[in-house]
Amino acid sequence: MTAYVIAKVKATGDEEELAEYRAQVQATLEPYGGRYLVRGGAVEVLEGDPEPGRIVVLEFPDAETARAWNDSPEYQRIAPLRIRNTESDRLIVTGL
Repeated sequence: MTAYVIAKVKATGDEEELAEYRAQVQATLEPYGGRYLVRGGAVEVLEGDPEPGRIVVLEFPDAETARAWNDSPEYQRIAPLRIRNTESDRLIVTGL
């Protein structure tokens, strides 16, 4: 069953490191069948945090594959660039 990694990300640090992360993350998705459905873009807040930051939605074939991507050496090598320079909420949601 399709699964989605949903992230709410607020930049708090070095923009150069974040640009490096963004440039490298796509290549980590491809071996796991992951793809972007949403990567930033305009946000209209209907309820909640008035400044949600950047919203990212990734699609994977299933939750196991999403976790495998997240835990992969390729992703874990670049994850510190995001972790050091953002406040992030991330979760996996299983689709219908």
